[in-house]
Amino acid sequence: MLVRATRRVGLAHVRHVRPVARRAASGLVSEVYDQVEADFGMLAPPVALHAPAPLSLAAAWMVVRETLLCVGAVDRKAKEAVAAAVSAANACPYCVEVHGATLAGLTGGPDAEAIVAGRTEAVTDPRLRALARWARDGGPLPEPCRAVHVPELVATVVTFHYLNRMVNIFLHESPLPPVSGPARTAVRRVAQRIMGGLAKHRPALGTSLPLLPEAPLPADLSWAAGQPHVAGALARAAAAIEAGGRRVVPGGVRELVLERLADGGGPAPGLFVQDWLEASVAPLPAAERPAGRLALLAAFASYRVTDAVVADFRGQGHDDRALIELVSWASLTTARRLGHDLAAAGAGKEGSR
Repeated sequence: MLVRATRRVGLAHVRHVRPVARRAASGLVSEVYDQVEADFGMLAPPVALHAPAPLSLAAAWMVVRETLLCVGAVDRKAKEAVAAAVSAANACPYCVEVHGATLAGLTGGPDAEAIVAGRTEAVTDPRLRALARWARDGGPLPEPCRAVHVPELVATVVTFHYLNRMVNIFLHESPLPPVSGPARTAVRRVAQRIMGGLAKHRPALGTSLPLLPEAPLPADLSWAAGQPHVAGALARAAAAIEAGGRRVVPGGVRELVLERLADGGGPAPGLFVQDWLEASVAPLPAAERPAGRLALLAAFASYRVTDAVVADFRGQGHDDRALIELVSWASLTTARRLGHDLAAAGAGKEGSR
């Protein structure tokens, strides 16, 4: 009943692209939708928004499923704390609402509210407090984490740095009805019960992997090698999203994003994001600047993507698939870099004891 009731409502959250309705899905899109509804409990909009680009859809689902939903060495409560902390740091209100509700439903206490508000010092559970702070600030993995925990925890950080960027651009700000006051509190409580209940389902490890061809694990994702289902998902997803990026992202734009990531983005965009953006794309040919603006904003300030930025990119003749593929490439490229830096900063070393 929940699956059927949420199909139309969830897809109504999607913007900038035409969502693929469940009844209209075929081929790989239908296969992914089947798995999402079976393993997540509903057709989750953050995954379904990718449907105009089927390979990106499969990649996004595979990464979410194998890193967040599947329980290997790390329990779901810990992963939801990480997901909520990353979402709060990325100013992604949709993901904050969803994963704050899930964590609240699992813990039954005030810790979820403290994490999504960025008040990690107020979290009463010492393990969740340490994990939320680590997810937000980086550094060595907190005690008692070990090497076996690194793949799932770092992969959860990577997944939400990716997903937050996609959601900020392609979904409305909240999955909840537009109500306020006591009504909103009541709606949140219902959401917490539903999401907490769904999160208790434990899907089998690795069953999403056949959706995409096997691929080698890139060097920057080598920290995932200790968990085959996580490594397999990341390798396949990276290959699929890279293929989409090669198809639609101009070479100069790819180089620009990679250069900005290598130098930490240059001066932080902040309130001066428009000046930073225009200075960054100025060396590009005029025809590539719309793609450059969209890719850089997806990478560094996804919450600043406007209808005009999307329209400029579409004005170059790009369709829904191309729009998803470009943003997906920029988002995952950034998330991979952040995951690599997190592991290099001490997660792998600390966890190897």
